[in-house]
Amino acid sequence: MTRNRSGCAGDGRRGGGFPPPHSRRILGNRRKRSGLKLSDRHKAFAALHESGCFVIPNPWDAGSARMMAALGAKALATSSAAHAFTLGRPDMGGVSRDEALAHAADLMEATDLPVSGDFEDGFGPAPEDVAETVRLAGEVGLSGCSIEDTVMAPGSPAHGFEAAVERVRAGVAAARALGRPFVFCARADGVMNGAYDLAEGIRRLQAFEAAGADLLYLPVPPGRAELAQVLAAVRKPVNALAAGPLKAMSVAELAAMGVRRISTGSQIARVTHAAIREAMTAMLDEGSFAPLMRAAAGDEIDALLQRGAGME
Repeated sequence: MTRNRSGCAGDGRRGGGFPPPHSRRILGNRRKRSGLKLSDRHKAFAALHESGCFVIPNPWDAGSARMMAALGAKALATSSAAHAFTLGRPDMGGVSRDEALAHAADLMEATDLPVSGDFEDGFGPAPEDVAETVRLAGEVGLSGCSIEDTVMAPGSPAHGFEAAVERVRAGVAAARALGRPFVFCARADGVMNGAYDLAEGIRRLQAFEAAGADLLYLPVPPGRAELAQVLAAVRKPVNALAAGPLKAMSVAELAAMGVRRISTGSQIARVTHAAIREAMTAMLDEGSFAPLMRAAAGDEIDALLQRGAGME
């Protein structure tokens, strides 16, 4: 018997489910805690994708979620990498489905903002795995989720074209079956992972669009010109990741190009990791506390946390 990524014993990565009875009761209490109805969050999240451009930052715990809300975020998204880092694990399959859903629920509890889940490959290779992950995301109360065409197995960095499209179709069908707004984001990750070239990535996005995906996402184009090719090739809204060469661009520049949503992935978490590295290196190697001079005041953090939780 093996243990799958849903966190339950079963045949490989399939089987199990979320949440178990005790978690279901906890999540029910969490949803009641918010001052904003979940239905209003879902509508607001869908509306953000209808026009303009917005930044969706990726917190990694309740505290970072509340700080981001206090500082003006309109929505939040989990980051599989940032979450894995908090557990001392690597990205790309280091977190189970149950853990990912529970983490997303924690972020939902922290603020009144809509939350979307970064659910990697959907926690299984089959279309049914993707559909079940979307169903559970809806049950938890998420306003959307993203699913990659990545294969979580050595030597197979991406699903074949037809398999990838079938997985998107299954995810879209599950999202529509929820009977309420749910933004399903289909990702073509092969350019970033070295599995295929930009032309193939665009071909996949076009097929994902035809399959009904609400949002399209190809991380990370090699540059501005390649991003422009992606935007010109599809009609549905496009998400851009503020990573790689796109970090040199501004929000205004990406918006002018036609990007609808800008996510940060694990980048903000990595900024904090860089600060830890700098401070520890200074203290242990140089005997200096200079980096600590830039620490935020405790009162300032407390105020942001209260504001982000809607306590003011």
